[in-house]
Amino acid sequence: MSVDERAPAVATTVSPPVPARRQSPSPAKAVVVIAPLSLTIALGLWGIRRKNTMWGDESVTYELAHRDLSQIWLTAQHVDLVHALYYAVMHEIFGLFGEGLLTLRLPSVLAMSVAASGVGLLALRLAGPRAGLLAGLVFPLLPQVQKYAQEGRSYAMVCALVTWATYALVVSVPHRARWRWAVYGSTMLLACLLHEFAVLALVAHGVTLVVSRAPRPVLRAWSAAAACVVAGLLPLAIRSAGQSGQVSWIGGPVRLRYLLVVAVVGVACARAPLGVKGPVRLSVLAVPILVLPGLLLLIASLVKPLFVDRYVLYSNIGIALLLGAWMDHFQRRQQSSRKAWIAAVAVLAALVPPSLSLRTPQSRSNDATAIGATVRREGRPGDGLLYLSGRHRILTAANPEDTRFLTDLALAQDPVSSNTLAGVELPAQEIAARMLEFDRIVTVRAPADAHSPTNPQEEAKTSTLRRHFREYGTTHVNGARVTVYVRDHDPSPKAGPASNSPGASGGVMR
Repeated sequence: MSVDERAPAVATTVSPPVPARRQSPSPAKAVVVIAPLSLTIALGLWGIRRKNTMWGDESVTYELAHRDLSQIWLTAQHVDLVHALYYAVMHEIFGLFGEGLLTLRLPSVLAMSVAASGVGLLALRLAGPRAGLLAGLVFPLLPQVQKYAQEGRSYAMVCALVTWATYALVVSVPHRARWRWAVYGSTMLLACLLHEFAVLALVAHGVTLVVSRAPRPVLRAWSAAAACVVAGLLPLAIRSAGQSGQVSWIGGPVRLRYLLVVAVVGVACARAPLGVKGPVRLSVLAVPILVLPGLLLLIASLVKPLFVDRYVLYSNIGIALLLGAWMDHFQRRQQSSRKAWIAAVAVLAALVPPSLSLRTPQSRSNDATAIGATVRREGRPGDGLLYLSGRHRILTAANPEDTRFLTDLALAQDPVSSNTLAGVELPAQEIAARMLEFDRIVTVRAPADAHSPTNPQEEAKTSTLRRHFREYGTTHVNGARVTVYVRDHDPSPKAGPASNSPGASGGVMR
């Protein structure tokens, strides 16, 4: 008899499939984000008050951002339309966090910190973790980045938006998802609405795609996004073209040395085999954004002077990427890291003097705080006050207490009620007549080499001063001259309107 031996049945259970977990960010990616962010914040907070001073452009931000949103919009119809969105943003920030220099400048510090993280992620994607960390740390050390990270203007925000638009571009090329291109286009449009010259980065992106031989679907997607950006910017560009007189102070290309130096250094770094192979190579992305915006602005300046280095601040993205990738390449080729450390220490030592200088009031083209304080110190209650020219009235607008006890002789309507930056002035004859009612006049004017507009009001001011007053004393301040004039008939007159004594209405011609 055979026995049928069978293995006992074993109950087997099949576990349900484990849902795919989203990959968590790698430690390297976290370091590339956090380290540049932290360094930029630390450098931004270092000396952020700049000895409690404010320069002229920041004074404009401070004054306009404290107006109502409706007043900001009405003022933008006359002047500074290109910065209207930024003033509206700062208006809300002041409303949330209060007044003061920290509130004025902290948004720029935070924006530049976000830009530094974006630069690090760009280099990480294109050249690896070490290049990403180095590029992210180089970016906040650049002198231009340090300067505008501590300035109450829109340039740091524009730089951050262009950085992340560039990152969105690089991510969109291999994936081709429509929503990614929508993010790219929206970010670029917002950057352009904050400052029109951000559109030059759009040109650099297009050159990058062409040189990279991107597939036709990618080029079509970029073209559609770029067309939407241009269409969104066009109304602002057309309307602001009527305010081109705002940049009449630009006498020609300025601060060109920095642009030339970083361009040469960047192109030299690009000659090395940087980054990893992919749809977009690091050098092909970095060189156009470093060189093209400034170059295009210089070419436009041949027709009308427009070049100012801060208008293309985002070009520093390119040099940071190239330097970070080149240092990574140099480190990989060296058997010993001694030379790399020596070079790093030398560069950091060389950056100390400019970093210290950037945190002084003298690092800006003028010091509105010092100008206002000088007017307050030199003037006596009841003195006349005269701006040569009227647009310099903004230099004392940050602190109204500086001019509270002086009489603005040319002012017909103040800046707020007239929805302007500097107010509306009286006709020339009335200005001259009011000047003759005073024995002492305090004048504020730009340095002798500054552009000074010529109009009947300005001619009346200067001719009346020349014919009926003499210079009593001049104080030179950063960006201005504050001069006290007295009537010729009284060598040491009292403050206030002229008396009715004999000779009060006259004066010796000089």
